[in-house]
Amino acid sequence: MKLLITLIGLILVLEGLPYAASPESMQRWLRQILDMDPKQLRRVGLTAMAIGFVLCYLAQKSGLFE
Repeated sequence: MKLLITLIGLILVLEGLPYAASPESMQRWLRQILDMDPKQLRRVGLTAMAIGFVLCYLAQKSGLFE
């Protein structure tokens, strides 16, 4: 449970960082997202998830990050 709470905290820090560092750029970026095709957004999301799963797998199963 401690690891889960730590991971959620880390995600919130990483998600909030661009908004705190450069809010004007984030507003422009979010406007561009509104203009994107939903299918393209879905592909980007699925790609990000796949990369995340691969990184989690590598971290847990291989000695790559030890």
